[in-house]
Amino acid sequence: MPENGTPESGLLHGKTALIYGGGGAIGGAVARAFAAEGAAVHLAGRTEAPLEKVARDIQEAGGKAEIAVVDALDEEQVDAFVDRVAKKSKRIDISFNVISFGDVQQPLMEIDVDDFTRPIALATRTQFLTTRAAATYMIKQRSGVVLMFGGSGPQTLPGLGGFKVALDALEGLRRQWSLELGRHGVRVVTMVSGGIVETIPWQTEGREEIVAEITKAAHLNRTATLADVGNVACFVSSDKAGAITDATVNISSGAIVD
Repeated sequence: MPENGTPESGLLHGKTALIYGGGGAIGGAVARAFAAEGAAVHLAGRTEAPLEKVARDIQEAGGKAEIAVVDALDEEQVDAFVDRVAKKSKRIDISFNVISFGDVQQPLMEIDVDDFTRPIALATRTQFLTTRAAATYMIKQRSGVVLMFGGSGPQTLPGLGGFKVALDALEGLRRQWSLELGRHGVRVVTMVSGGIVETIPWQTEGREEIVAEITKAAHLNRTATLADVGNVACFVSSDKAGAITDATVNISSGAIVD
């Protein structure tokens, strides 16, 4: 929430934000942060219950949130969703897609080819569809922000299957969208975190080791949190970051070196 406690004075006051995967940990954190900064948030996802919970949290805090059951891999559903929001709100200011990619993480010599290619195909398809749908309106209004999450870079870890390759592909897509949309005043930015400990389920095998690796890699005495993701997403999506595009914003606490 802004310092004076009113969304009306927030960084995103008057803006309309679309969040795919809005019922998940990262999508929900960004949605709550956007709403606290004054945005009208439209949450999309395949399962209604988690979307409803996030929307309820936002509404109880005085923010604006609506939900829609949408398969972000389905072209017709994505286009229809964005058209409905645009018709009601008269504008689309922010599009943030953080759906999961269905990745299976195994060494390349062990993984099935379909398991390897799935996250690459799903990631590029969904980001293409949701960006194109939002850009249709952003181009007309000559402003807007497409926000991606994950990031790339030369660092990787063994046993990730196609996951890291999918992130690399998204960075290529981000560069292409940035180039083609920039002349219309539309910005495209990727947030890179190096891993959010809070999003790792407690029952995950080897969780302690994973957390230790993420923490060890950070240069600061902390790792990025969901609150960090929300705060930085608000700034990047605001007019105060109006000169930032075709770039990664690194909140990895130094774990990922630019």
